[in-house]
Amino acid sequence: MSSEGVQIHSVARPLASVKGDGKLNKISSQLTQNKTMGGSQAMLYAIGLTEDDMSKPQVGISPMWWEGNPCNNHLLDLARKVKEGCESEGLIGLTFSTIGVSDGITMGTEGMRYSLPSRDLIADSIEAVTMAQHYDGNISIPGCDKNMPGCLMAAARHNRPSLMVYGGTIYAGKRHLDCPSMGFKKGDEVNIGQAFEAWGAYSTGRINEEERFDVVRHACPSSGACGGMFTANTMGSAMEVLGMALPYSASIPALYPEKKQECLRAGRYMKQLLALDLKPRDIMTRQAFLNTITVIMVLGGSTNSVLHLLAIARSADVELTIKDFEDIAQKTPFLADLKPSGRYMQEDFHKVGGVPALVKYLIKHGLVVGDTITVTGKTLAENVADAVDLEQTWETQDVIRPLDKPIKSTGHITILKGNLAPDTAVAKITGKEGLRFEGPAICFDDEKDFYPALAEGKIKAGMVCVFRYQGPKGAPGMPEMLGPTGSLMGAGLGKTVALITDGRFSGASHGFIIGHVTPEAQVGGPIALVQDGDVISVDAEDRTLHWHVDEAEVAKRQAALQAKGKRPLRVKRGVLLRYARDVQPANVGAYCD
Repeated sequence: MSSEGVQIHSVARPLASVKGDGKLNKISSQLTQNKTMGGSQAMLYAIGLTEDDMSKPQVGISPMWWEGNPCNNHLLDLARKVKEGCESEGLIGLTFSTIGVSDGITMGTEGMRYSLPSRDLIADSIEAVTMAQHYDGNISIPGCDKNMPGCLMAAARHNRPSLMVYGGTIYAGKRHLDCPSMGFKKGDEVNIGQAFEAWGAYSTGRINEEERFDVVRHACPSSGACGGMFTANTMGSAMEVLGMALPYSASIPALYPEKKQECLRAGRYMKQLLALDLKPRDIMTRQAFLNTITVIMVLGGSTNSVLHLLAIARSADVELTIKDFEDIAQKTPFLADLKPSGRYMQEDFHKVGGVPALVKYLIKHGLVVGDTITVTGKTLAENVADAVDLEQTWETQDVIRPLDKPIKSTGHITILKGNLAPDTAVAKITGKEGLRFEGPAICFDDEKDFYPALAEGKIKAGMVCVFRYQGPKGAPGMPEMLGPTGSLMGAGLGKTVALITDGRFSGASHGFIIGHVTPEAQVGGPIALVQDGDVISVDAEDRTLHWHVDEAEVAKRQAALQAKGKRPLRVKRGVLLRYARDVQPANVGAYCD
């Protein structure tokens, strides 16, 4: 692909226009330097600040830390390094944590309904603390999937100098047993996606209990986010291309020494951001978002990126629609042979140059515009100038392919429309699973009913599994369907059964999968009217999603559904009720504010 590919016009502000007045503590000084704020100052002395500290800028450090998830259990250690780096630059680093939900642990359970809402809770908490406590800036340290968009939404809202340090990817696991029926041997890599696929393989007799447990026991050997180009690594890459993280932040593994070095450097860059008064909305421009979408298409990133980037852009008051994804996908090749559909892990991507090497290559060929500003105070192009030249590596690596030898000539994320999705649906189609699918529906209003159906052999090749009432309002919380997709892959049906849902798919999901169907079933979308046996067709080339039932029958079913009255929400109190009440449709980002 040449410069005839994605054409994006630069709107980046020149660095000179964002220079500040040099005062680093213009926000915190409202508390620390104002004699009328004696009570505030007394409480700050109580936490250990000195008289000299009162003239220093205050930076909130917000790790999404908790012990119960490998994506997050190391983030407090990273926060301590960030704090150390801030102190060495004469900044006061004040650490506060936020909530988090483990997608991997809650997958397939009622707990998964809290995953997407956690994005907004993270954003709310960082915004609230940053604004209430008068912090001059923020350094966020996200790890799991919804952490990254939550941090970025918060940064766009409070719009104080900010940067992100991605917690990093996990190491690949290693099998301890041969698994001949699946084509694996002892010592082969194994990852969290295969842990979800193991049940399907076991329940259909393809592997035995020892082989199943070997996968589960060794898939996750360390701290760090799930290791393929799943949602966490997709959004980590997005942060870097947007300009909100330092170069290589997305690909440095969690336990590499370089990750702690990145944390130590964060304070120096934060001090510069404060001096320049360079804010998130100066960085997260429309141009930066379009660059980010392009890179996600090239990497084969998660469909969740559509949902998240729309919500982040709205927080930043940047015009971005789902059509932007469609337009860029049609002009952008898929080049990265990364899991879940490919062979390699995020650590392998790092070894061949990571995001900087890829961005350098794409800038050279006109797919990415390099003059967007970043948290380094330099442009994206300046950040990657010294990165690996991928054109010198084609004979030594195949993690990233050249533009003239793509995995797929257009993007893997396909925006569909049709009578089953009058607004839109989002498909993840790499080309390996084909470009068209047609078959009879088998419907599930609750995910838990799927697993016995699979074990009993009711789900057969050629079928379309329809999961509904899984949308933002219907579930509520729009849970991910990695359990079903992984089970089908394990059962050997991943290439012959399609899945359609008004919920979401994990970044670790692969196969012929279509999510984000809007309008969702809960609000009366056509997906609510589908019955077992109805024929559904998906055409990725025409970008259509059709339901082959005549208009008279549709009207009859619609009348019957309306006669039942408005379907009540599944919850009556708590955070999920607030979410279901306020959340907007998936095709605009499922935002709540």
